[in-house]
Amino acid sequence: MLGFAEHIEFLDTQHIASDTLYEAALATSDFYIDHAAASDGIPYWDTGAPGLAALGDWHTRAADPFNDHEPVDSSAAAIAAQGLLRLGRIVSERGGDGRRYSQAGFRVLNTLINDQGPYLSTNASHQGLLLHSVYHRPNGWDYVPKGRKVPYGESSQWGDYHLREAALYVKRLAEGAPYLTFFGGGGK
Repeated sequence: MLGFAEHIEFLDTQHIASDTLYEAALATSDFYIDHAAASDGIPYWDTGAPGLAALGDWHTRAADPFNDHEPVDSSAAAIAAQGLLRLGRIVSERGGDGRRYSQAGFRVLNTLINDQGPYLSTNASHQGLLLHSVYHRPNGWDYVPKGRKVPYGESSQWGDYHLREAALYVKRLAEGAPYLTFFGGGGK
């Protein structure tokens, strides 16, 4: 989702049509909102994970990083937040209603940065910022605390990076300042 939005931003600066990417961005973002994320915008590590069946109607309530069946992936949520926010702006600039994507992006970001929630590390001795990131579940490379069945509590470099990028994006937009892009040109 984020990759599509960023590429659309770049192609727009070059006045190159991006209709196919735009449709792909809408489709993947709609899937994320409607099927991949829990009600708070946070996904479990894989939309086809077998343990999701044990969680019942998981997508109608907030994700639970402490469940015994499947880990959540906060790093994927941070990346999704930025993609949704950027797509919301793109849709609006093209004359559409981008609120669906912007609101979903804000919901995800708000969930991640809530200092009373389970995702933002407030422990000064923890080396990460964003808790409950998944590194490589199929290979068993994620830390599973003693007595638990699924990993939780760890951070990743990419999760921390994308959380900061999403927060900086929102800050710059709120200030009316140009936001940063991967290609070096400031956005609108």
